Amino acid sequence: MDLFQLETFLAVAEERSFSRAAARLHRTQPAVSQVIAKLEAELGETLLERTSRDGILTDAGEVLRDYAQKMLNLRSDASAALVDLRSLHTGKLNLAANEYTCLYLLPLLDAFRREHPRVKIAVQRSLASRIADDVLSHSVEMGVVSFRPDDPQVKSTVVFRDELVCVVAPQHALAGVAKVSIQRLGRETFIAHNVPSPLRQKVIQTFTRHKTPLEMGIELPSLEAIRRFVQRGNCVALAPRLTVETELANGLLVAVPVPELHFERKLRLVYRKQAALTHAARAFLKVVEDHAAREGDPFCFIAERG
Repeated sequence: MDLFQLETFLAVAEERSFSRAAARLHRTQPAVSQVIAKLEAELGETLLERTSRDGILTDAGEVLRDYAQKMLNLRSDASAALVDLRSLHTGKLNLAANEYTCLYLLPLLDAFRREHPRVKIAVQRSLASRIADDVLSHSVEMGVVSFRPDDPQVKSTVVFRDELVCVVAPQHALAGVAKVSIQRLGRETFIAHNVPSPLRQKVIQTFTRHKTPLEMGIELPSLEAIRRFVQRGNCVALAPRLTVETELANGLLVAVPVPELHFERKLRLVYRKQAALTHAARAFLKVVEDHAAREGDPFCFIAERG
C-alpha cells in the first residue's frame, strides 16, 4: 500500500465514479480500476461496492478512507515542514565550542539570529579535544576549535586570527614596560588554565628552550577566573587576546609584549567532510563568510585543504 494507491482510492470515493476519478487524476479508467483492484488484493478487503453505479464504499472502505485522508494530510504537512526548513522558518543549529572559542561565536550568532530569528541555536560546551569527535558522532553539526583536527573526515575553515598576549594589572611593575624578555618573566609567578592544551604545551616548551623557569604557582578552572585574579594585581597570565580584549580596551588589564611568546592562534569551524549540511548550517556558513568580508581582519574565511 503506497500513497499513490491511497490518493487514487480517495479520488474514487470522493467522486463516486471511476471515470470521474480518472479524469481528476489525468489517468485512464482502466488504470484507476487496476490500482483499486491491486489495493484490495493487498489488503484482502473489498473497498467499493461493484454492484452500485455510485461507487459506494464498503465498511472496509469507510475505515480506510479516514486513514488514507490522514496519511495524505501528513504528506502535505511534511512537505510544508520541509519548505519551512528550506526557507529557514524553522530548524536548529547545533554547535560545539569551549569557553574560549565561544567568544568568537557571539557576534556571528547575533548576525545569524537577526537574519533567521526562527531557527533555534544550541551551543554545547565541550573540551576542545572532544569537539571533532562530537562532530563525527553527530552530537553537533559544527564546532569551533583553535587547532587543525588530524581526522581526515573533518573539514576545517579558518575563521578568526588571534594571538597570545601576556597580561598584567595596571599597577603591576611590568605594566609600563615597552618590551619584556622571556628571561625576565622567569622571575614572575603565572596564573595558568588547568585544562591541558596544545598552546599550553607550546609555551612550556618555549620556556624550556630558553632555559627559563616557568613558575605556574596558581591554576584556575576558567578564563574568567584568571582575568579577575590578574586584575587584582596578582601574578602574570598568558591569554588569547580574544578573551581579554574588553579588559584591555577598558584599562583593566595591560598587555606586555614578549617577542619570544608571539604565537598566532587560528580559530576554525569544523564539520563532517562527507555529510550534507542542514539548511541552517549552510546559512550559518554564509553569515560567517559575509561577516568576514565585511569586518576584515581578524575575521576571515579560508577553507583548508585536506
